[in-house]
Amino acid sequence: MSTKSYPADPVPRLASTLSVNGVSKRYRQRGKGRKLTVAVDNVSFTIPPGAAVGLVGASGSGKSTIGRLVTGTERPDSGQIRFGDLQIERLSHRSLHTLHRKVQMVFQDPYGALNPVHTVGYTVSRPCVNYLGMSASEAFDRAGQLLDRVGLAPSGQFLSKLPHQLSGGQRQRVVIARALACEPEFLVADEPVSMLDVSLRAGILRLLADLQRENGLSLLYITHDLLSARVLTDHILVLNKGIIVEQGATVEVLRNPQDPYTVKLLDALVTPELAKNRPLQMRAEAEEVIGPTEDSSIVG
Repeated sequence: MSTKSYPADPVPRLASTLSVNGVSKRYRQRGKGRKLTVAVDNVSFTIPPGAAVGLVGASGSGKSTIGRLVTGTERPDSGQIRFGDLQIERLSHRSLHTLHRKVQMVFQDPYGALNPVHTVGYTVSRPCVNYLGMSASEAFDRAGQLLDRVGLAPSGQFLSKLPHQLSGGQRQRVVIARALACEPEFLVADEPVSMLDVSLRAGILRLLADLQRENGLSLLYITHDLLSARVLTDHILVLNKGIIVEQGATVEVLRNPQDPYTVKLLDALVTPELAKNRPLQMRAEAEEVIGPTEDSSIVG
């Protein structure tokens, strides 16, 4: 499939583009025979500054592997990944520090993403010290500002808490604050609400949407849920067995999916009540299924 570039915001704040060109990744299975499994197969896409793109697929489709490749956690078997002037697959371990100053990850599991022995203040302030060269006191002040920004206010009530003293939604907000601490250009959000209670998901998604827009961040939102992608993204890549099978404007893909796999993903999210008297081919009515983005029911 040819590379497709998505339009950025009219006046992007930052100037780095993510380019993924012909990338493949295979894993050798454990056990007898040790067969090769293709996780990502010749994938190409481009995310310009300020764009929000959804990478959607079922479990095992390869989407989290792409997230790890983009952040330099793993290296592709073939192909090239560039972020600005950095060629990610060729970066040394030391050079990854430069990449991680610009590209940060919001992890799926807020329970496993935080060190249980470190306070919230320490967790959020450390990137300010490590990447921005702030003093400990400056970093701690910035940590408080970031907690306020992600909705943990007043921050003074949270800085000294340990992760086990927080709810799941609060922990995910701390994870987001930590990701923002080094003033990145690009966020990779890997299933950031999948482990949260339904009642908490809409708030986290709206927070990410606000931060992406207000800070001019580029965003790669990895999810199995087409409808939650509607909240955050302008464009979608649909991944099936490591291959991009469909891509386009989010609203258009939801209204008129072209690939059978995309249709199956969308149908799996429609309840019998919503699907009643709604023929499969009437994709122009997808907006009615989705509802307005302000409605928290779309992410439940």
